[in-house]
Amino acid sequence: MPQKEARLRFYEELNNFLIPANRKKTFPYRFWGTPSVKDVIESLGIPHTEVDLILINGCSVNFKHHLADGDRMAVYPVFESLDIANLSHLRETPLRKTRFILDVHLGKTARSLRMLGFDVLYQNDYADPEIVFVATTQKRIILTRDRGILKYKKVTHGYLIRSDDPKKQVVEVLDRFDLFSQIKPFHRCIACNGLILKIDKNSVESRLKPKTKQYYNEFFQCENCNKVFWKGSHYKNMLGQIDELLNRTLQSESSSN
Repeated sequence: MPQKEARLRFYEELNNFLIPANRKKTFPYRFWGTPSVKDVIESLGIPHTEVDLILINGCSVNFKHHLADGDRMAVYPVFESLDIANLSHLRETPLRKTRFILDVHLGKTARSLRMLGFDVLYQNDYADPEIVFVATTQKRIILTRDRGILKYKKVTHGYLIRSDDPKKQVVEVLDRFDLFSQIKPFHRCIACNGLILKIDKNSVESRLKPKTKQYYNEFFQCENCNKVFWKGSHYKNMLGQIDELLNRTLQSESSSN
């Protein structure tokens, strides 16, 4: 059986996954049999969660479509503003609620996203299959530094974080998912991800140190782990961290314009 050949072209940030010789141009792809386009894309190191549109010979197809000899395949990343409503959707439905689950490499990023009010699951002993199961059953977006987890067939929503700097990672996530209007500082417990609710001082007075009891009257409590919070020095430090993150975001936007 003779070897087959197709012509492939990847667009925008998908080129970051390719070897330099194949970036931003059409290149030959040789293969045997009839591989699915999903297998072809991932064989080149691109997680399928990064892809939003595939055209074969000018027609939109899904991941299950099989590549044939002589095909021309164009692959596009997730679109922010282009209307592709009449083309083949590679995911059944968008996620209406922005909720995340992070891999074991993103502990600091998880805490920062929680500080900004986002629903973020994280444990430092999560195994990849467990992350995939939770993400698919709870409809969460996987954030990871390991592209391998995004190659699981069941994964529909995920993002490979490029930066290795935790602060830059947070800015990257805010930019990628356009989350600025959803920021609600101090809405989530940094330690456990539970919701933080305002409570009456009398209900926690026995747990407070004398000076805290004397100088503060407004208190909050995590509904999950029952940790008590007030606007002391730790609160001011966190406000500084939030300002730094948002300033980094503004600087990122300015440099990209």
